[in-house]
Parts: sequence; C-alpha cells; structure tokens
Amino acid sequence: MAAKERYIVHVDMDAFFASVEQRDNPACRGKPVIVGADPENGKGRGVVSACSYEARGADIHSAMPISIAYKKCPDAVFLPVDMAKYARVSREIFGIMERFTPDIEPVSIDEAFMDITGSYHLFGTPLETCHKIKAAVKKGTGLTASVGLAPNKMTAKIASDINKPDGLVTVSKEELLDFLHPLPVDKLWGVGEKTRAALKRIGIYTVGDLAKRDIKELERIFGKNGQHAWELANGIDPRRVETTGIIKSISNEYTFAQDTREKCEILDTLMLLSEKVSRRLRKSGFKGKTVTLKIRLGDFRTYTRSVTLEAPTNFVDVIYKSSRQKAESFDPSAEPVRLIGVRVSNLASVSERSDLFGEISERTRKKERLHKTLDRILDRFGESALRHRNV
Repeated sequence: MAAKERYIVHVDMDAFFASVEQRDNPACRGKPVIVGADPENGKGRGVVSACSYEARGADIHSAMPISIAYKKCPDAVFLPVDMAKYARVSREIFGIMERFTPDIEPVSIDEAFMDITGSYHLFGTPLETCHKIKAAVKKGTGLTASVGLAPNKMTAKIASDINKPDGLVTVSKEELLDFLHPLPVDKLWGVGEKTRAALKRIGIYTVGDLAKRDIKELERIFGKNGQHAWELANGIDPRRVETTGIIKSISNEYTFAQDTREKCEILDTLMLLSEKVSRRLRKSGFKGKTVTLKIRLGDFRTYTRSVTLEAPTNFVDVIYKSSRQKAESFDPSAEPVRLIGVRVSNLASVSERSDLFGEISERTRKKERLHKTLDRILDRFGESALRHRNV
C-alpha cells in the first residue's frame, strides 16, 4: 500500500518587523524601513534586526552592522525593535493558522510549518487551502505572507522563498525532483557557506549534481551528513511537523558600547549574562546540559564554544564557570571584543531526573533552595537588587 501523500505548508511572513511598522505608521509605507539598533548617525554599535523590501533594494539585510546600513541608506526610517508588539501580532497570526489545522510547528516569531494533510478537505483542495490561509492572514492582520506547499518540510520551506513577497509556490509529489534539481545546492537545508565550498571543490553546484553522486562517496567525504544531504537532494525528507513547541535554548547577549580589551569588563558582563540565563531557565522550568559562549570580535569575526555538562543545570555559578572556561581561550588584549553571549541548550524539565537511579545530593538541594530564595528577592525588588561576584 502506497504511503499517503503529505501536504506540508511553510508560512513565512514578509519582512515581518518592518511590515508591522509600515502597517502601523502610514508615513513609513513605500519607504526603506530598518528595524534594529540606533544608528547614531553612522556610529551605532548594533545590527539590523529586520528591514523592508525597499531597504533590501539598497543592499541592506538582517544582521548587517547598523553603521553600514546607515551609510548605505541614511534616508531610511530607523526604528527600534518593539518585540512586545511583534509578539502580539505573531500570536494573532498563529491563531489564524489554527483555524486550518492543529498541526503547527513554530519555527520563529514569523514563520511556521503546517501539516494540512488531514484537514485540507474542509477548505477545498490543498492549493485552495493555501490561498485561504494567505487571505485570512491578510484580512486579520493587514500583512502578507509567502507560502510554500510541498510533500515535505524542506521543499515547502524552499518554495515559500521563491516568489517573495506575497508569494505562493506549490510543488507536487510528481514535480518534486524537477523542482529541486536545478536549484543551487545551498538551497538545501543545512548547506551553509562552508559546506557549499566543500561541495564545489568536488564539482557539485546544484541539488541535481548532489543527487547524482554516489552515496558512498559522499559518506566517505562528509560522514553521516553525506547520506543526509544525498537524501534531501533526492527529495527524501520524512521529518514530521512537530507540534510540541518545545523551547530549545535560552540565551542572552550584550554588545559593548565600545570594543573592549578589558578582561574584567568582559567577565563582569559574562556573569551578568549568566545570571539572566540562569533566572530565565528557572522561570521557564528548565535545566540545560550544554553551555555555549558566543564572542564577536572587533572585526565582526564570531565564534561559539560549547561545553556539555554531566548533568543539566540552571545554577548561575555552573553556567558562569563553564562559559568563563571557554572565554579564557580568547585574548582581548590581542583582539578587542565587540559582543559576548551565553546560551544554555539541550534542555530538560526540572521535573526530569538526569539519572534515573541517582539521588539528589543535599548540597544540590541547598543550592536549589538558595536560588529560589534569590529569585523571590529579585521578583520583589528588581533585577539589580542582587549581583553575584565575578571570582
């Protein structure tokens, strides 16, 4: 018996932050809008969070230093990030999507996968359902979404990006390989700049080039990732739409007002970030096993260094010690630091036991009670009421 064809939709809002601002301020419509840090007349230290399509026409993109964006387009409308507003609109959009299927996997605040295999018949054909999703989002929020419809997640995501903005691209099971194979190989999920360069060195430029190569050769060169890439190139992507909405990591980062070579300033900031992440973990009911340090140097080179612990934690001292250990490999006197961040991932609920047969030590119980007491103090008197010492 042949497997039932899946109908996977990828919904991606068009220039979401900037579009919300243009919707709410008619004077911004038709103008280049850049959402992000204060450009400070070209001296700003942050980055572009999002930009309108008019700004993209000036070769501006997200994650670009705000100072460069200002130089490229000084007449743009520069606005601060209003995450509370964007979150409200995002909830409206997800509420609209829930009218069409309960099987929704959020990818970010402005995009999601939907599995309409079991529900499209309520709205017509799969294509008609996609048209109705777009129309409902437009009517409900005044914003446009680009939509891809395909038999699997990877292809749906690629399809949603083909005709932005306000696009709708469908790929049937029969058209799958004809659609995928002419595409540049970096359109595949997980193929970044380094992988693309490695594939180029062995004569692979398109998805079709990759699909035709011997899988054993790819495994020999790229290990298990070689098989996975070959499968994607041949349209094989059995991943399901995950509806759990599980938080995968909790992080905080900070951009220094001036690139700094001061080790004490870096470590003080690292402690502050560790405190914030530790507190957010407890607020969310999580512990994590993997602590990651992020450092961006003055020339914008960015590095991440991770350590996986024996047991999950949400204790500030453990998070700080782990991230500081990784920070010691960088010498700020040789290369100043622009940004530093801390992330904890590989999360588990605080109710889960990392060792089924292990007992929680009395020392750990005391630390948990201490952190709960500190949290109550901070809840009452504010985040600045207590600070850990950087030692």
